[in-house]
Amino acid sequence: MASSDLERDLGLYSAVTLSMGAMIGGGIFVLPAVGFKKAGPAVVAAYLLAGLLVLPNALSKAEMATAMPEDGGTYLYIDRAMGPLFGTIAGIGVWFSLVFKSAFALVGLGAYLLLLVSIPAGLVKTVALGLGVLVVLLNVVGTEKSGQVQGILVTLVVVVLGSYVVGGVPTVGSASFDPLATNGVGGVVTATAFVFVSYAGIGEVASVAEEIKDPGRTIPRAMLLSIGLMMVIYTAVVGVIVGVVGPDTLVHGGPDGGSSLTPMADGAGTLFGGIGVTVVSVTAVLALTSMANAGVLGTSRFLLAMSRDSLLPEPVGEINSRFLTPVRAVLVTGAVLLALIALVPVVELAKLASAFLILVFSLENISVIVFRESDADFYAPEFRSPGYPVIQLVGVAGGLVLITQMGVVSIIGAVGIVAASTVWYLLYGRSRTDRTGALAMTLRHRWDRDQSVEEPPVTAAKDRD
Repeated sequence: MASSDLERDLGLYSAVTLSMGAMIGGGIFVLPAVGFKKAGPAVVAAYLLAGLLVLPNALSKAEMATAMPEDGGTYLYIDRAMGPLFGTIAGIGVWFSLVFKSAFALVGLGAYLLLLVSIPAGLVKTVALGLGVLVVLLNVVGTEKSGQVQGILVTLVVVVLGSYVVGGVPTVGSASFDPLATNGVGGVVTATAFVFVSYAGIGEVASVAEEIKDPGRTIPRAMLLSIGLMMVIYTAVVGVIVGVVGPDTLVHGGPDGGSSLTPMADGAGTLFGGIGVTVVSVTAVLALTSMANAGVLGTSRFLLAMSRDSLLPEPVGEINSRFLTPVRAVLVTGAVLLALIALVPVVELAKLASAFLILVFSLENISVIVFRESDADFYAPEFRSPGYPVIQLVGVAGGLVLITQMGVVSIIGAVGIVAASTVWYLLYGRSRTDRTGALAMTLRHRWDRDQSVEEPPVTAAKDRD
């Protein structure tokens, strides 16, 4: 027998570590070298700029989460603002994109794993599959247990990153940052677009809003704390990497002479020797596993919310009466995750999802404007984004600029996700839902009001006749 209720058992600490765990991963353990290749030492500024461009979305998402403290996050907000077609596109697209990101995290830890143990390269994927199964099981048996594991992992990772920065800052010289932007302003913008996805996990806490204690207070605090901490961590750690690892190692120290896949370990070797490489490699494995855990926890709730709205089959969203988790949604997410690890070149396809995530961030900023200007009675958020609507418009403009820097292949990938999601809605969802988004309702009400204003003089003339 299934239950319809989830338990609110995640407090502020669990919410912050869930959000941070979804961000601490490939963005800090793999991407700095790739970003350096695009922007030179100014990659540090690219991480900071990316965080500032994500901040409007964090404020918008926090506001909407306090008005609708239900599981579903991005899907729920865009669906209620713009209607089920846009909701389907956002729900399926973000779910697919973040599952790719979780798979990328588990596959990406392979490069660090090889620094720890001598195993055939072919077994790295097997280890990633094993960790994937563990992550899925954690999410099946309970959100509280998954949240506790997440808190422990993220705390350990942050301690190691802090030690890395403290040990590295004294050795960093200004010569490492001269010249600063080796590829000019254009290179910095391109690097910003590329590392933007490092902050994509900011929405994970909103995706499980139904399982957060006191969501009206906890969610905004958790989101703003986590993005603030991650901006500091990213810029500090990447600054140390640039300062202690030579440019040639960053740009050509990876497989086949490409960018290094283990830039943090490269820096740890310089700072602390072999023991540093070991500690950082273990930390990378923990962080990337944590990122995958947060991904499965958050993305499975998209499927839960969509099944409640009849955009997916109802059994997908049933809550298991024993574990009080959406077991089927978790298993579907886990099955796709494991299939991607086993069968697909995840690193390349993960890039295709990046442009879509940036697009969805822009749609969420627009959704806040729709809700604020609409006649939706249900929209009464406990937290309101400061700087409205300027903050949201800046977020939209920034997102559009970044999309243009993602490259043709990534844009085609985003268009493909939109097309596939639209087909699913037309074939399955449209006949099963008659909901109208706040935007359509507002336009209809205003049209009816304008028509009623024009009609009385005509009626009065007829009465006189």
